[in-house]
Amino acid sequence: MAVAGSAVGLGNFLRFPVQAASNGGGAFLIPYFVSLFLLGIPLMWVEWTLGRYGGGFEHGTAPGIFHTMWQKNRFIKYFGVIGIFGPLVIFIYYTYVESWTLAYSFFALSGKYTGLTTQDSMQAFLKGFQGLEQNNHFSGLTSAYVFFLITFLANIAIIYYGIKGGIEKLCNIAMPLLIVFGIIITVRVLTLGTPDPAKPAWNLVNGLGFLWNSDFSALRSAKVWLAAAGQIFFTLSVGIGVILTYASYLKKGDDVVLSGLTAVSMNEFAEVVIGGSIVIPAAFVFFGPVEIQKVATSGAFNLGFVTMPLIFGKLIWGAFFGCIWFLLLFLAGITSAVSLAQPAVAFLEDEFNITREKAVVIFGMATFVLCQPAIFLLGKGVVNELDFWGGTFCLVLFATIEVILFAWIFGMEKAWQEIHHGADMVVPKIYKFIIKYVTPIFLFLILGFWLYQDGMPTILMKNVSESDRPFILATRLFLAFIFAVLAILVKIAWAKKRGRARP
Repeated sequence: MAVAGSAVGLGNFLRFPVQAASNGGGAFLIPYFVSLFLLGIPLMWVEWTLGRYGGGFEHGTAPGIFHTMWQKNRFIKYFGVIGIFGPLVIFIYYTYVESWTLAYSFFALSGKYTGLTTQDSMQAFLKGFQGLEQNNHFSGLTSAYVFFLITFLANIAIIYYGIKGGIEKLCNIAMPLLIVFGIIITVRVLTLGTPDPAKPAWNLVNGLGFLWNSDFSALRSAKVWLAAAGQIFFTLSVGIGVILTYASYLKKGDDVVLSGLTAVSMNEFAEVVIGGSIVIPAAFVFFGPVEIQKVATSGAFNLGFVTMPLIFGKLIWGAFFGCIWFLLLFLAGITSAVSLAQPAVAFLEDEFNITREKAVVIFGMATFVLCQPAIFLLGKGVVNELDFWGGTFCLVLFATIEVILFAWIFGMEKAWQEIHHGADMVVPKIYKFIIKYVTPIFLFLILGFWLYQDGMPTILMKNVSESDRPFILATRLFLAFIFAVLAILVKIAWAKKRGRARP
């Protein structure tokens, strides 16, 4: 449940429909499921197995786990720093975005955006809330900051009470509730029919068709395949380092094969079935075949915080449906956010031998300060920059390192035995070949093409305005500082271990 909670996040309900609608509709599912079977599931098994193996040596994070896998290499633990750095960077902006969902669930019930009926007016409402402009809805960041504080403290409180008392309890309640909310909204969308008899073509069947009718010509584009692979990374939370930490709490005989597949299955149900049935079909019904083109390419945030409130405003009991939509997103967000915090907290616990309570206090104080640029410099491209390095580049890079370490350094024969230790089902033998050869090649291709197409323009700030460039450079220095601090902490931790070992 915890791993499923980590995987099921905002991207399932907002990012996936945008990706599908923009990349061939139903045809997108071909590269999507190819990526799932050749990339997502193998990496899921690799991370579960690595985590359980490292946990047997009392390591719950990537630096220690990587060190146990290749003890002769004294530098490998520094590559593991990426498995703490990535989740930490995502956490410091994801928590703020998560707080928007809590705020909007309150706004839906209180009727704060009732009466707004156009994309422009709802967009102005969102920008006012984010502090990007002052208008008749908001005069500053006060409301957004209050909801950020509530959300941040809720995250820290859950983490403070530990894996069993905090995260496990949260996920056991939040995940079923999230699915129930998702099913309620899905049923409501699927029963929309043709709300406006004067526009018979604006109906649910055509809305589903807009999303799922296949444009197979899209499959000739490398960009579509990269988008599908990227979505699998985002949706399964592989390549981050979180699963390593969660799996480190398993016993040696616990089944990682079936557990990994269970988490994947729950995530795919939430994403493809629920996520693919709500936003785009509902938007088509109310905005029609022309406007939906603009809506579908407007981005995940606009879909979630602009288009969906407008849709719910047109429904009977719209406030109720709007509230549970944003609560669904909040539950998806908070289960993911607490998982992002766990690697840093576990690192402090395991490598510095301090109590969880003290580790969480240190983490909370540090991340509260680190969150501030994402809040106050949102309009300067800071969040996009954090997302690029923490939520995109680090994912692909870290996944590449861990699969090479697992299959080639640790050794595929030994790795295959480790995967099946305690397993109730046998992994098809073809996956032995896939994990050793196909997944690494797939990752190298993704990394290469992605750097060429999207990475290099971002690194060189091709699409950054002159006025924003100083903020982007400052953000990069900020990230370099965080990485350096983490690397120094790893060095100090291992120096202490050597000091304790000498006597």
